[in-house]
Amino acid sequence: MEMSNRGLTLIELMVVVFIVAILAAIAIPVYTSNIQRARRADAKTALQQVRGAQEMWRAEKGFYSASVAELQTTMGAPQANINQYYTWSFIATGATTWTAQATALGSQAVDGNLTINQDGVTLPADKWAK
Repeated sequence: MEMSNRGLTLIELMVVVFIVAILAAIAIPVYTSNIQRARRADAKTALQQVRGAQEMWRAEKGFYSASVAELQTTMGAPQANINQYYTWSFIATGATTWTAQATALGSQAVDGNLTINQDGVTLPADKWAK
């Protein structure tokens, strides 16, 4: 009577572990990059919402608002929740000019600052294009 030997050899197991390690080495950076792009998109959306709210404010009152808090209570902007990955700054330099900026934090720090102004000019342009 012949005994069948069913099971994995050490070499077969090592090959499987090696393949899984290669797949993980490829997948993790791709996943991280996609997460960073999604967070950047949230920040861009929030800044665009600020711009839209500012334009509505100006249409109603004839001048731009001096604070994001004022826009949030009356115009409802920005709605995107980006506070964990970006900090806000909002500068109204007069009744006709303003700049909103999202500064990246932590793992998003590679983004640097995302900025938009009353004319819709976005900086840095390469981060807005992606």
